[in-house]
Parts: sequence; structure tokens; C-alpha cells
Amino acid sequence: MNLRPFSIGRSTVVYLHDVVMTAAAMVFALYLRVGNDAFDLYQPVLLASIPMVMVIGAVTFRLFGLYRGIWRYASAPDMVQLVKAVSVSSLVFGVLVTALAAFAPTIPPMEPMPRSVPLIFWLVLLAVLGGPRFGYRLLKDRRLARRPIEGGQGVIPVLLIGVDEAAALFIRSLDNEPHAPYRVVGVLDEKGRRVGRDIRGVPVLGDIDQLAQVIELLAQRGQRPQRLILTKSQPDLDSGVVRHLLDEADALGLPLTRLPRLTEFKEALSEGKIELRPIAIEDLLGRPQAVLNRSAITDLIAKRRVLVTGAGGTIGSELSRQIAALGPSVLVLVDNGEFNLYTIDLELRENFPNIKIIAILADVRNRDRVARLFQEQRPDLVFHAAALKHVPLVESCPDEGVLTNVIGTRNVADAALAVGVRAMVLISTDKAVRPSSVMGACKRVAEAYCQALDTVATEAAVTVGAPSPTRFVTVRFGNVLGSSGSVVPLFQRQLARGGPLTVTDPEMRRYFMTVREAVELVLQASAHGIAHPDERGRILVLDMGEPVRIVDLARQMIRLSGLKPDVDVKIQFVGLRPGEKLFEEILYAAEQPSRTEADGVFLASPRLIDYDSLNHALRALERAAALDDRAGITAILSDIVPEYQTPHTETASAA
Repeated sequence: MNLRPFSIGRSTVVYLHDVVMTAAAMVFALYLRVGNDAFDLYQPVLLASIPMVMVIGAVTFRLFGLYRGIWRYASAPDMVQLVKAVSVSSLVFGVLVTALAAFAPTIPPMEPMPRSVPLIFWLVLLAVLGGPRFGYRLLKDRRLARRPIEGGQGVIPVLLIGVDEAAALFIRSLDNEPHAPYRVVGVLDEKGRRVGRDIRGVPVLGDIDQLAQVIELLAQRGQRPQRLILTKSQPDLDSGVVRHLLDEADALGLPLTRLPRLTEFKEALSEGKIELRPIAIEDLLGRPQAVLNRSAITDLIAKRRVLVTGAGGTIGSELSRQIAALGPSVLVLVDNGEFNLYTIDLELRENFPNIKIIAILADVRNRDRVARLFQEQRPDLVFHAAALKHVPLVESCPDEGVLTNVIGTRNVADAALAVGVRAMVLISTDKAVRPSSVMGACKRVAEAYCQALDTVATEAAVTVGAPSPTRFVTVRFGNVLGSSGSVVPLFQRQLARGGPLTVTDPEMRRYFMTVREAVELVLQASAHGIAHPDERGRILVLDMGEPVRIVDLARQMIRLSGLKPDVDVKIQFVGLRPGEKLFEEILYAAEQPSRTEADGVFLASPRLIDYDSLNHALRALERAAALDDRAGITAILSDIVPEYQTPHTETASAA
């Protein structure tokens, strides 16, 4: 039951206000034009016009939806609607008073309305309707700027770093939130071009090199910020700038955080809550974002049957996610780990219910199983990500490394050729360049097999009765940040225990790339490679930027945890592990890389090995691995990959 049947809503009150103000605007407009004659000589036409404009306004204001908005949040779109409504009202009024003037001689003593009155009416009506709306918002904004938050505590003053849309949205969101915990006291411009200007009333006080001076200036005003907030996020952030800011913030005793990505930020705004995020290690490795050829990547995947091996791993799972988002007709997930396969299968089924997903538990080392699987599924594209990648473990179990990384790759490649797959993409690693480990040597042999098969694909397709020659595309890149078994999760576990962080050597360097960025470029490189059959036998190498010193990475992670390196958490140097080397390389010196039309992708020309002789060597390598003949494995790998530096060969060369 309605307990307040005669209550009037706020929108009704505002509506009545606008209709009354329309009449007042009409009277004032005529007064501005003719003075006191408005109430004497022009009284008849005034009395006729007042109900006319009230009816016009009552209808027009409703039609333009002026009462769907809230005065507290009056904005530019509201102003546009208001201008439209006022303009239409003034136009209709002008037409009607012109028609009224035509009949004026027959209805004495009415004077015709002056022609300029509708224009004056437009200006006055806009002022009397728009003024209260935006005045109310300004009043509320001023109150919020001076408000305390609940509990009697003052809001936290913050300094923004970055002049962009995210900064403006953040400031606006705080203005609109009565209980926002932050207040922006200033902004720093990354490029220093907007110093002296302001964003929604917040001044741009300097550039990032003036951080210390700006903090001191704000402290003198009693507005010293308690937090620094970056408005940009990886990959838009320059890693050098972030590291510099982290150093400065640490010296000033201020935490450095960042806003979410702009798309996530807008979603957070719509939900009414914004969470600041800590600077992530990815932000410190930022590089210019490669320009992706989205149409080529979509054409590669859309409406095709795609198979991913190692689908439960770090690279394989991200590949599966991005492939599913591109709309394949069928996505086949292959992995020999039950839990990993279950996890990615469940995730994709929940997020992409319209994609047909097939999860298959299988080991790429089983040649007959792989052949049957390909005959059953008949994929158009294969992404081969299944591999053993942990260098010390493969070093201690070389037979397993050979059977998975070499023989498994051969099995997948041969099965792809037999069913006429359009293309197989091999995921390779920088450890294949001048390898010092069994794992790296095995990946180089896998590269060589796919190269060899790519060059003889037409002849081989005829031999096995395949419907068409398959492209074998190899994509090589470095370490994926945060992948299982990599250094970042290790450092995180060591930090959780209070340290120390173990680093092999002060000069050890590695290439790093985020998993999202790596997979995007893998897809871009794959699309390029498949579109260029003239590049058969060559390898696509991702642009990894500059290598990062592992000890610097360790120090940054300690500082991101709010601690001080070598004071709160120690760094311990433990020496190289079996198979490791100080510097990874992405290319051989003789590979002569060249840029491709695909941004972020280079084309390399490694040494080609004859297909027949390589096949013969792989049969011997498989027998040695099956017998766990470690000396035989090392000898055969060294024969196929002369650059392979085993501990024995390194000792001999040193002597």
C-alpha cells in the first residue's frame, strides 16, 4: 500500500520549476526589448504569450528527456540536450508569435511582438534553466572538496603522474563520490608540456623530473601527498620512467601505485568503485606496444579448426584463450597433464560457450596416438607449445628432454603433414641459440626439423599422400614473465619467506616478455609466415627489446614489496646451475635478421640441415634416449648442433 499518495518526486518539482521559469523568461525577454512598455502597450500580447510558451516548454522539455539526468551530475551531454530543448521551444514560439502578429490588426489594440524577442527569449531561457543545474553541481563539488571522510579522518592527498584521459576520469570520479578516500592535490606531466594548466581545477605543477620540488611546494601549502599514482599502465608506460619514479618515491618515502588500464577503469567507474593497483614487475619491463595486424590475425584463426599442444601450460593456455576469442570453428586442446588440461578446458567453456572445445589427454611422444588424433580431428592449424623447458631438470634427465622436445615435435610435424594441415607453428626459445644445455640443444634440433620439413614440404606431401603441402613456421622468443618455473614466481616465494633472493650471478641477463604480449606476437608472426610461402625454411624471431639483469629484477621486486634491498631482504649469489649461461641470445651471428612487415617480428636464416640426414640422426637420437644413453645423446646433439657447448667441450676449449 502506498503510504504517501500525495508525495511529489524531485523530477516533478524540477519539471514544474522549468515550466514556471519559461514563463518568467518570456516576461523578462520582452522587458529587455521594450522596457516598461511590456506591462502597458504590450500587455495583451504578453498575456497571450505566457500560456503559449508554458505549453511549448512543457511538451518540449519532456520530449528531450531533461528529467532523466540528475542535477548533481550535470555534464556536457546534459547541456547539449538542454540547448536542443531551448532552441526548439524558442523556434516554435517564434513561429507562433509571427502568426499571431499576422492577426494583430484584426484584434485591436494588441501590438505585434517584436521580432527580436524570440532570440532574447532563447538566451534568457538557457540561462534560467542551465544556471541552476550547473550551479548546484558546482556547489556540491565545492562541499565535497572540503569534506572529511567517514570517521572524522581527512581524505588522503595524492599526486597524479600523467596528464591523460585516465587522470581526468579519476579526478571526476572523486568529485562525484561523497565518500571517496582520496583528494588529488596536483598533477605531474610526463612530458612537461602542460605545466601551468589544470585538469578539472587540479593544477599541473611540473614534470616528473621536478617531483621532489613539487612535493616540497605542496608540503609548504599543507598539502603534502601521501601517495603517488601513475595514470598509465603497461604497455603504455616507459620502463625507464617507472624505474626512475620508483627510485624517487623510495627516497621521498612515498608509495607508488597506478590506476587500472583505461578499459578496466571505465568498468570500475560504472560499478562505482576504483581500486588502485601496486606497480607490477611488468610495468618495469614495459616497451613500446607492437602494432598488431588484427585483421590478419583474425583471418588466420576465424572459422578454422585449431589444435594447440601443451594447451595447459603458460604459453599454451594463453594461446588457447586468445585463439578462442578470435572465433575458431573448433578448438582442440591437447595436453598430457590432466589437471592443467581440465583447468583450461573449464575456463574456456565458461568464457566462450559458443565455441566448440575438445579436450584430449595425450602425450606428443606417442607417435601412433598423435597420428590417430590428427586423423580424427583434421585441424587446419596447429600450435605446438608442448615442451619440457626447465633447464636444470632436463639437464639431469636428457632422455626425457629428447623424447619430448625433439621426438614429440617430429611426431606432431609428421602428423600435421600427413593430414594436410595448413600450417604448424613451433614455439621455440632463445635457449636454442648457441645452446649450453640439453634443453636448448633439443629445441634447436626441433627448429631444424621443422625448417627442413618446410623446405621439402611439397615433395614430402606427395610421399605421404597428403592433400596439400603444409607450412612449418617456427617462432622464437625469450623468457615469459611469470611463467611456471621462471624466476619471478621463485622470487615471489622467496620474498614471502623473508628472503634471501637467490641470483646465479651479478651479470646474468635475460630477455623478458609478458605472456599476453608474447602470444599476440606469436599470432602476428604466424599470420605473416603463413602468408609468405617464399620464406620457407626461415625462422621468425620476436623483438624482445633489451635484456634485463636478473639482480636488478630482484632488487625491483623487493622494493615493490615496500622493502629495501640488502637491508630488509638480502640477495644471495649462488652460481650458475647446470646448463645455464650468463647471457641468452635471440639470434646467431650468422642468421642475418631482417625486419618483416609485421611489427615486432624479425626474419632469421639459420643453417639448414638436409632432411634425409637429419631424419637419420633423429632415429639414432631416439634410440639413445630410449636406452638412456647420455653419452650417445650428447654426441648426437653435438653432431646435429655443432654450436652446442656441453660442460665437457667448454672445459676442453678453456684448456
